[in-house]
Amino acid sequence: MTSRHHPTAWMWSQALDLMDEAERMHRQFFRLTTSSRARMTWQPPLDVFEDEREVVIVVAMPGVPADAVEVVQEPAALIVRGTRPLPLAGSRHAVRQLEIPYGAFERRIALPPGRFEVGKPELVQGCLVLRLAKNGTPR
Repeated sequence: MTSRHHPTAWMWSQALDLMDEAERMHRQFFRLTTSSRARMTWQPPLDVFEDEREVVIVVAMPGVPADAVEVVQEPAALIVRGTRPLPLAGSRHAVRQLEIPYGAFERRIALPPGRFEVGKPELVQGCLVLRLAKNGTPR
């Protein structure tokens, strides 16, 4: 029996593939960038959904208060920026492990062609939900 067909070798290969995928996703979602404001920022992960009437953008940012978020519309993109505060800032707790990104964040979201009317941003269960109604007129 060859090693690729051996159950233990197959399971080990699958485990390594999953670890590689988890590392790739971590790098993708939590990479540090330099924003247009010349400061280091992190990028929150997002999902984009579209139908014939609207584009819906869901940005994951648990722990970010609504008053700490800014949404800016540009001709071909939206920019979501803000700050996630460190929950125990000012306390005497020592940091033992820190995986959640804190501080300034900024995410530029490319929009599909067309004209959009951005609705009122909503914070729902730790996610910013942006609804962009399609106006039907191409840019």
